[in-house]
Amino acid sequence: MKSDSLWRGGPVFYFDAALFPPTTDSFALGYFARPKRGDAVCDLGCGTGLLGTLLLAREPSLRPVNVEQNADALALARRTFAENGWEAGFRCGDLRDASVLPAAGTMDYCVCNPPYFKAGSGKSADGAARQAAREEAQCTLADVCAAAARVLRYGGGFALIYRPERLVDLLCALRGSGMEPKRLRFVAQSADAAPSLVLVEAKRGGRPGLKAEPPLLVGSAEWERVYFREG
Repeated sequence: MKSDSLWRGGPVFYFDAALFPPTTDSFALGYFARPKRGDAVCDLGCGTGLLGTLLLAREPSLRPVNVEQNADALALARRTFAENGWEAGFRCGDLRDASVLPAAGTMDYCVCNPPYFKAGSGKSADGAARQAAREEAQCTLADVCAAAARVLRYGGGFALIYRPERLVDLLCALRGSGMEPKRLRFVAQSADAAPSLVLVEAKRGGRPGLKAEPPLLVGSAEWERVYFREG
C-alpha cells in the first residue's frame, strides 16, 4: 500500500499497484466529468477511490457512492475518504447484481473507467484485479451501461473513458441502455497524433445531439489542470 496527494497539502489517496495503480485515465476522466454541485454521484467499479477523490477535490459538495467488487481495493477507498474527512457510501459486490447498486433512479451522475478490451484479446494483465480492470472477463461494457442506466434518474449524466477503436461499441451500448451520448472528447499526445483515449458523457433519456469537443492534448497548458498544476 502507498499514498500520495493531489498537490502539496491537498487530498490524500491510497493505492496498491498490485490492485489498481493510479493512471492517466482516471485523471483525465476526473477532469472531463461534470457533476453539478450537490449531485449524488455513483462510481461504478471505484477501485481504490481515486476517481471519487478527483471529483471531490474539484467539488466537495458531491455525495458519492462507491461500488467495487474487490474488498481490498474498497478498503483503501474507505481509508482515502476517511483521511480526507469525506462522507460517502460504499457497496462491495458485483455491479451486475442490482442489490449491490444504489436504489434505481436515485443518482444524479455516474462515472466509470470500464474494462477496455474484450476477454481473451491480447495478453492478460498480471493478477485477477488488474485483469478484471483491463478486460471484459467478468464485467462487460453492456453490463456497465445497464448498471448506470438503472441507478440514474431521468436526465442524469454518465461519464466514462474508453479506447477509440471501440468507440462505436461504446456509443451503441449507451444508446441501447437508454442513454444518449451528448459530449465526446479525444485524448491525444499531440495535435497531429492519433488519439489514444476517448471521453464520453451521456444523458439518460437525452435527445439526440452529440457535441465533439476539441482534443485534450497531453502536455498542453490545459493538461496541467488535469493534474491540478494550474500554477
